[in-house]
Amino acid sequence: MKITNQFIQIEGFKASGIYSGIKKDPNKKDLMVLYSELPAVSGNVFTQNVACAAPVHLSKSNAESHYTQAIVVNSGNANACTGTQGDHNAQLTSSHLAELLNISSKEVIVASTGIIGVQLPITTLIESLPKAVASLSSDGFENASEAILTTDTFEKKTSVTFNLNGQDITISGMSKGSGMIHPNMATMLGFFISNINITKELLQKAVSESVSNSFNMISVDGDTSTNDMVSVLANGSAGNQLIDTEGLAYNQFKDALSLLMIESAKLIAKDGEGATKLLEVNLVGASSEDVAKKCSKAVISSSLVKAAFFGNDANWGRIVCAMGYSGSQFNVDKVDVAFESQGGLLKVFEQGAGLTFDEELALQVLKQDMVKININMNDGECNAQAWGCDLTYEYVKINGEYRS
Repeated sequence: MKITNQFIQIEGFKASGIYSGIKKDPNKKDLMVLYSELPAVSGNVFTQNVACAAPVHLSKSNAESHYTQAIVVNSGNANACTGTQGDHNAQLTSSHLAELLNISSKEVIVASTGIIGVQLPITTLIESLPKAVASLSSDGFENASEAILTTDTFEKKTSVTFNLNGQDITISGMSKGSGMIHPNMATMLGFFISNINITKELLQKAVSESVSNSFNMISVDGDTSTNDMVSVLANGSAGNQLIDTEGLAYNQFKDALSLLMIESAKLIAKDGEGATKLLEVNLVGASSEDVAKKCSKAVISSSLVKAAFFGNDANWGRIVCAMGYSGSQFNVDKVDVAFESQGGLLKVFEQGAGLTFDEELALQVLKQDMVKININMNDGECNAQAWGCDLTYEYVKINGEYRS
């Protein structure tokens, strides 16, 4: 199984990314279309924010259709908290694209990302859809991955390939996310395609389980967006025997999808707004999976923990404190904490008490651009991982000026 930070083309899928006029800067693409020429099934996960955006409402409904053949995404405008006009604009987007592609509007997933509370310039978008459709090509995913970005500093593309009973299976994905990132579901958009032949029901199961251990385990700033969405399309072009029951083939696909989504989630955490370093919580020895996830999420979500890492401060107290308010029951007198990076390994907390450590070594460990927070609860067999970044002055600057 091989993972790469490139987008591998898959038979039957085309994409495009253009500038439509939604963003102010004409050098920044803002409209993406992804299309499967073959009938494709989809698995989807949507934001848990009650104030979810109009495209989320529509896509939740459309995702119930047996087939999904197209995804359309605009950036620069979230079409969130826009009332009945926003719902109408999302519907117009799906219906106009469906007409151009000669498919049902129910087979279109619609997504938006950008400023909340501003009406989508729907005329501008609709007038640009013919150009986006005309630009569809098998090598259009580079432009497509650019068109979904907002405050991101780089494109997030991932692919994995593996052999399934003699057939080459590929999963490729693009995602965006930099701010408003918080577990359940992290604020982001993720779109993945595969040539695997699988039922819609099992694809949905694999997607839901994979999101739980990847995009649901990252945090940049504690805010969950109105527009979060992950969609996976599978068109069966690999020609493998249909996966319609759980078993070896299903598990192999799910493992590959999970690895790919974890890699995508880490790229989002790394690109947190204003971030200078990626943080990874590796928590082991918990009494249950629930405790492991709650504690690791609490640590990676703590603003005080994030600020300490920005200042290269080995403040283990903030980590133990976050675990303590996670809502989990555990014995703090069993807990060990250590920091690890290319700069070395630093043990700071053992069996419920702080350790004396070398401050120079601490600085060497913490100043790296990727730091691991290793926690052993010494209370069971369950583990969890979570990802995030430090909290910097630049984060405040970016979000203080977001509307301008």
